[in-house]
Amino acid sequence: MATLTVWKFDHPDTAATLRVRVLDLERDGGIDVHDAVVVSWPDGASKPRTDQMDTGSGWATAGGAFWGLLIGAIFFLPLFGLAFGAGMGALSGSLRDFGIDDGFIETVRDRVTPGTSALFLLTSDADLDRVHGLLAGVAAELVATNLSEAEDHLLADLFRDDA
Repeated sequence: MATLTVWKFDHPDTAATLRVRVLDLERDGGIDVHDAVVVSWPDGASKPRTDQMDTGSGWATAGGAFWGLLIGAIFFLPLFGLAFGAGMGALSGSLRDFGIDDGFIETVRDRVTPGTSALFLLTSDADLDRVHGLLAGVAAELVATNLSEAEDHLLADLFRDDA
């Protein structure tokens, strides 16, 4: 089962730096990365920049529409205001088909702001200890996930133990 996670960083360039580490971890067998997007939002910019990762998995091409829908719903539709309310409802319904609810969208929107970056990962078969090692020394926050409740608690406990 694929898991969508969103990791937030306190600098606009950190997510791009982590992309290299994630692909290294994948090459070492510590995670299967199906697809990913880096979102960078420099201070003073009116909107974030996005960069879909080339994972070489074939998901990138097929996932372009998914990422466009998700990133658009989070960051770009709110810029158009209430006039797009009905359209937002239709998009939210489409995303629910992927297990992404309005709470997920709102949480990411509230946390990823100017001066930050985020790494959106669609993964499976992650070795949580190795993922934890990947993030060692990096101020990372797991903003949103569609992990099961048990998996989410396990991951939260793992990071809490190091705090």
